Amino acid sequence: MKFGLFSHVPWPEDVAPSQVVDNITEEFLVGEELGFDSGWLAEHHFSRYGLGSASLMLLANIAARTKKLRLGTAVIIPPLHHPVRLAEDTATLDLLSAGRLDAGFGRGQGGYEYAGYSVNHDESQLRFQESIQIIEGLWTTRNFSYEGKHFQVKDANLVPPPVQQPHPPMYIAATRTRETQDFAAASGHSGIIGVVLDTTDGLDLCYQLVEGAREAGKPMDIGGIPFFRYFYVGETEEQARRDSEAALNWTMDVNQWRRTYQRGSEVYDSLDDFLRTRTELPPSFDYLFEHRAFIGNPEQIVAKIRALQDSGIGYFGCNFSFGGMPQDKVLKSMELFAREVMPEFA
Repeated sequence: MKFGLFSHVPWPEDVAPSQVVDNITEEFLVGEELGFDSGWLAEHHFSRYGLGSASLMLLANIAARTKKLRLGTAVIIPPLHHPVRLAEDTATLDLLSAGRLDAGFGRGQGGYEYAGYSVNHDESQLRFQESIQIIEGLWTTRNFSYEGKHFQVKDANLVPPPVQQPHPPMYIAATRTRETQDFAAASGHSGIIGVVLDTTDGLDLCYQLVEGAREAGKPMDIGGIPFFRYFYVGETEEQARRDSEAALNWTMDVNQWRRTYQRGSEVYDSLDDFLRTRTELPPSFDYLFEHRAFIGNPEQIVAKIRALQDSGIGYFGCNFSFGGMPQDKVLKSMELFAREVMPEFA
């Protein structure tokens, strides 16, 4: 079993952006020391839900301070970038990290993010697919050309080329849209499962991707699909629940709130005002505890991960730092995990 770290890089109202960056950097540095295989950051824009609008820059900073930790994007949103520049930036990060980039791509979710970039969300599927083809082509092909509806490339040579050959590992996120699932399955690359799905739904999606890849003649190893969960381990279940409830509720509240915006965003508005006026509730902490988050004592966590392993999952990602979880609790939970859980899967 491989273990990774993951974060949306949340930015709670009472925390300075510099502190958020310092905290996630410390988490990844400590993670390398504790034996985690990788650290992954999400790209989000215009929202406190995630401060990783320039996730490749954050990962470049971490690359300069680590030696072994693989650096993942979960995910980059290609329709919000020009694919040639994205190919250059990712190849440069692969160079700076001496070949440690794991490149995850997805279409994203927030309509306001597309609006902020003046990109028509209705075009996102084709822009996404064209971008993936261009990035992979530039990574691997001299004098690369491409003629698409949204992007054209003429005899381009990528400088610098990526260190990893033929290219960095690619992961394609597909959550609910069948067209994206079919594209991911036929891409020849691994899927990736985010924290937003219930665990059973995430497993079902893994099986669908593996079967779709088999039918497309592009076998996908379920054991290589990163499977991320909101995560917290404490000495007791009671402590783990107590420590994580407020942070997980904040995550659900802000995620629900940001989706109400088609333009602009919630970042300078009042969460309390939204909570007083909303007409429906997001998933409760108790629901998430049972169906989506891995929260509990070491024995409970071992059992949950073992059940995933028995279902074929071989790459588990821990989202320790969600919702403004205090840094001392994040680090203590990581250390407990490394001491009492990881050895069970050695």
